[in-house]
Amino acid sequence: MDEEQAGGHITVMVVDDHPMWRDAVARDLEGAGFTVVATADGVAAAGRRAAAARPDVVLMDMQLPDGNGATATAAVLEVSPDSRVLVLSASSERDDVLDAVKAGASGYLVKSASVEELREAVRATAAGQAVFTPGLAGLVLGEYRRMSSAHADERGPAVPKLTERETEVLRFVAKGLSAKQIATKLSLSHRTVENHVQATLRKLQLANRVELTRYAIEQGLE
Repeated sequence: MDEEQAGGHITVMVVDDHPMWRDAVARDLEGAGFTVVATADGVAAAGRRAAAARPDVVLMDMQLPDGNGATATAAVLEVSPDSRVLVLSASSERDDVLDAVKAGASGYLVKSASVEELREAVRATAAGQAVFTPGLAGLVLGEYRRMSSAHADERGPAVPKLTERETEVLRFVAKGLSAKQIATKLSLSHRTVENHVQATLRKLQLANRVELTRYAIEQGLE
């Protein structure tokens, strides 16, 4: 198994309150080449351990004893903003999915997913892609469109103008490329690409890359 087939040195934290499930997922990921740097059984523990471990990807359950996955997602991203959260939950309820995404989750996978689907989802999440169980992506995009329409009604049709370079970077973000990959494509430094992404987020009044990806899809930039 080469590095591309394996985890590629991707670090992961698993958050779930069921020890057997949590340990089984952690063992499988380790066996597939990922590095599990921490596990947690609730919101408070997730925040503490994410701050110490700074994992690339956090696998997050929605049902936790001291809160929910959305609260835990926000707590993790506050202390480890470079981490990406992939929800892995038994629930596919609309409110759970939307709450997780609004809190900053990069994707949402139901626990009926296969082992290989989970591994691929972790790899894709680490690469900056938004990963959803089939059917849930449409739900999220539909909500995004509804909110976009509501905001347009409130603010009018004016859309902040992006520079040519910002638009170019946004196209690559929509394709799921990481900042490092975009930098290589455009012969720019990693920091320059991040600056363009942050400037675009500010102009569009968006919170994170997942919202930015949805915006790019909505604008036909993918």
